[in-house]
Amino acid sequence: MTLYGVGLGPGEADLVTVRGKRVLEQADVVYSPGRLSRSVALEHVAESKIGDLDFPMTKDEEKLRAAWKEAAAEIAPNARDGDVAFVTLGDPNVYSTFGHLRRTIDAFHPDVDLEIVPGVSAVTAFATALGVEIEAGAGLSLREAANGASPTGPDRMILFKVTDAPATHEGLIEAGYEVTYGRRLFMEQGETLVTDDPSEIDERDYYTLAYAEKESLEVEQATAAFQREAQTDDDDVSSDEESTTNGEPVADGGTEIALERAEGCAHGDCGGH
Repeated sequence: MTLYGVGLGPGEADLVTVRGKRVLEQADVVYSPGRLSRSVALEHVAESKIGDLDFPMTKDEEKLRAAWKEAAAEIAPNARDGDVAFVTLGDPNVYSTFGHLRRTIDAFHPDVDLEIVPGVSAVTAFATALGVEIEAGAGLSLREAANGASPTGPDRMILFKVTDAPATHEGLIEAGYEVTYGRRLFMEQGETLVTDDPSEIDERDYYTLAYAEKESLEVEQATAAFQREAQTDDDDVSSDEESTTNGEPVADGGTEIALERAEGCAHGDCGGH
């Protein structure tokens, strides 16, 4: 009998892990702390299994502690009698509400067994969505940038909670960063947007992040040599072709013919044409 903290991933229902899906299907009750995580969970379990919890939108710590104690008191008895899941977007241990529940359970209901099922976090999903490669050995810092904050220092940063993109952008540009923004990446709820123009996302949205990289950063990967070799080979081939098609006899004594080159097929994706 266990309480599972299940990471649902960034928001698309098919990005829930295989283990996470199995836990949700087997759980007796699935608790959700919010509307978005609830909608993802409903793609995998019947609505009758969903247990909603009420968490106030406030910074008042007394009210928040009271809400978490109430949630723990609701969940703990069910976790003693059966399997219970508490779902959260992303990963349960990365910028997640699950941490509050885990600490409350540990403090007031220490006999409840607890297990965490990791999920795809925006920490990794952003790289695919923004077309960014973080190569082996590279440093990458995770920072929060709520309310126009512009943290600086590291060569590369992922910024969470970019709720005032224009203000954050101004500080980052002054510090010598190039910045790309992503809003609601891999989320079924709302419009996904990737841009380097902060004015396009000037309205407040909690699910906005940014990738900032120093303009002066120069990194050459070991495999970059392959591209240079390929370019050299192409140049050699072009040189050979010129030497045999400039009006001189062809080496094998055959007849010179004109060659037609198909445009747009450099990578072989030509649909059979």
